[in-house]
Formats: sequence, structure tokens, C-alpha cells
Amino acid sequence: MKFGLVPVGEAVGALAAHSVRAGESTVKKGTLVSPEIAMQLQQAGVETIIAARFEPGDIGEDEAAVRLARALAGDNVRVEAPFIGRSNLYAETSGVLLIDVDEINGLNAVDEAMTAATLPAYKPVVAGEMVGTVKIIPYAIPEVLLQKGIGRAGKGALRIAPYTRRSVGVVSTVLPGLKPSVIDKTLAVLGKRLEPAQARIVQDRRVPHDVGALARQLADQAEGDTQLIVVFGASAIADRRDVIPSAIEMAGGRVEHFGMPVDPGNLLLVGSIAGKPVIGAPGCARSPKENGFDWILHRLLADVPVTRANIMALGVGGLLMEIVSRPQPREGGGSDGEE
Repeated sequence: MKFGLVPVGEAVGALAAHSVRAGESTVKKGTLVSPEIAMQLQQAGVETIIAARFEPGDIGEDEAAVRLARALAGDNVRVEAPFIGRSNLYAETSGVLLIDVDEINGLNAVDEAMTAATLPAYKPVVAGEMVGTVKIIPYAIPEVLLQKGIGRAGKGALRIAPYTRRSVGVVSTVLPGLKPSVIDKTLAVLGKRLEPAQARIVQDRRVPHDVGALARQLADQAEGDTQLIVVFGASAIADRRDVIPSAIEMAGGRVEHFGMPVDPGNLLLVGSIAGKPVIGAPGCARSPKENGFDWILHRLLADVPVTRANIMALGVGGLLMEIVSRPQPREGGGSDGEE
């Protein structure tokens, strides 16, 4: 593409790169300069304009944007019609946004003329939410460059994992001094968290904070129709040998990982029983404010695998805002034991 200052008479057939006043009217940027427009500009005393002229093999910004966006769009992602060199991508269903980060970074490294921006990977999204956008910077790019970008972007780098787990079982352990109202409020908060996934609590069980009692209840829930089990302990998990992880193992399950580099949310546990995921919730999960529990809960509701490596990769960006339920600020030192 040729770009630069040219006499108005030579701009016919090119695009006006910037808006230009022509008497009482304005020739807007991106307008194809016709002989009539050129004459209008000359009559208004405009002698030169900055213009962009396509060359053989160039692809216009809109066509380039939509072709690149279509390459990025994977399952449950739709591409919007392009405008001014931009094409947006939208979620077709509620779920968790999955992104091939290397492909997006690779595309953006190909050339400054092509850019792609997305929401954060693994973000919960709703149907109709914009999840990404492609912007072509100049008015046109060479076909060969576009093909290079499409090749580097791969296919389906943005996709939505829809929510598939709808039934959640909850087991709350109790100790003397723990008011039933605390558990009631915890369940109400969890219910709100489940709403975007159209999931609901189908079992609410309360048992003593004891390995045997909890193990029996977990085994019962694993045999039922619950698809995900959440355990709220009367006391936060402090060690892999504590009540909740021990009960999971006694029930025939396994502890996949304990602890996460997200604060609040450090004391979260992920395990499974009879193939069903189990979350040992950190104390901060009783609060409606965002914490590490939200991140893992939504992934599991969308049947997105959660491994130790996945969890331990959450540290960058894992420092969240203070929550009012913490007895003391982090800066004061020490641990509140309910993270």
C-alpha cells in the first residue's frame, strides 16, 4: 500500500487517510476519493491530502480483520461483521474462556499491522459477551502478510467451554461455636456464584468436623447424582493430613492438590471421589467477593481440567483485593488461617 502526501488531482481512486474540510462539508477519513470529491477539495482551496492507495496483492482492512478473526474463533465463538478494520468476537454461550496464549502472542509478534486482544484466559463469560477483537492498523495489508498471521494464529485459539455441571452437593462440617446462620449465609453466597452456570445446590449436608463422619457423607454424595462436591470446613485446612483431605482419602478418593498462589484463596484443596471433583473450600469462599475459589469453581463447572500445574500457574495476577472477612491485613504479617 502506498501512503503519503499527494496532490488532490492524483488522489482519485485512493482513500483519504484523514478527514479534510472542504468548504461547508467534510471528507471523512477512509473515504474513496472520486473525481467529484477531488474537484470539491480543489474548489475549497485544498491542494494536497494524505492518501492511501492499494497495490496489487493488498487486502482491505475489513476483509483482513474478519478473515483473521474467523481463524481465531473456535467452539462457541462467533465473529462480528468488520468495521473500520476491526472484527469483534463474542461468546455464543455461557462458560469459561479458553485461549491458546502462545498463538495470540505469536500472531501479535508477526507484524505491527495486525493485532488481537482478548479477555483474560479462563475468565467466566456469558452469552453475548465480547471475548476478543482483531484490529488491522493500516487501511490494507499484503495478502502474504495476512496469510502469515493466520498461519501463526492457528485455528480456534479462542473458544468457550460451556458449563456442563449443574448439580452441586455441599457438605459443611460443624464445631461447637459455629452458628448455623454462618452456614446458611455461606450456602446463599455459593448459590449466587452458581447462577451464571445455571447450576444449583442439590444436597446440603452438615456433619461434625470429624474424619469418619465427613468420609461417610462424601462417599454418599459421590454415589448420588451430584456432579461436583464442595466441602466447607468449620476450620480451614492446614495440612494434607487434616480432616478434609483425610476424609476424602478415607472415602476412596484422592487429593489432587492442596494450596494455591492466589490470595485470598491460599488454602483451597482440589480432589476427586469416584471421578467427581471435590473442592475443599478456603474460608474466603464464605465471602461474596472474588477470590481463588471462584477461579477453580467455574473451571470445574465447565468441566475444564484443573491440575497442579494449572493451579500453580495462577500466581501472576493472583494477589486480589482485601476482603472484609480477614481478621487482619496481609501487611500486618502472619496468617489468618482462613484463606
